[in-house]
Amino acid sequence: MSKSNFLQQLNESLKPLSVKERADILQDYEEHFSIGLEEGKTEEEIVTSLGSPNQIAKELLADYHVEQATAKATTQNILRATWAVIGLAFFNVVIVLGPAVALAGFILSAWAIGLCFLLSPILVLGEAIVHWSGFFLFNLFMALAFCGIGYFIMLGMLVVTKLAIKGFVRYLKYNVSLVKGGLKRAE
Repeated sequence: MSKSNFLQQLNESLKPLSVKERADILQDYEEHFSIGLEEGKTEEEIVTSLGSPNQIAKELLADYHVEQATAKATTQNILRATWAVIGLAFFNVVIVLGPAVALAGFILSAWAIGLCFLLSPILVLGEAIVHWSGFFLFNLFMALAFCGIGYFIMLGMLVVTKLAIKGFVRYLKYNVSLVKGGLKRAE
């Protein structure tokens, strides 16, 4: 997408705002493009780094409506702010919820696998007490190997879980700052 297409889509998505406010916002984004071009980036790279103009507009409109509701608490302004925040929430549910649930499922299942591998020698000893067989030593050594693998899985999952929690908290803080103060404050 080129600079002109990006700015045109952004302008059309910001129709509820006044002409002056739209001009200010478009001027800010034109500055983003000029700074990016000075740094040697292409227009496509700049557009990719900025994100979707429709999503930017939703965030800016949400911020605008929240500010309007704060400045002048009329029923209409409060309803607009509520719908704008619901729009952001809808984006979070549709786009973010699926990958978040998948990531949580992966983390939980990896922890469960690591724990099962770690506890496998206990199961082998229990089986040896109940059913003694000639394969006891083989089973014991396999269980010890699985125990070692489980140990490394648990260590790895400790790191992955910490990173996932950090990322989740960071994303929540971003959303809170976005709702409170708009896109510029969230960055």
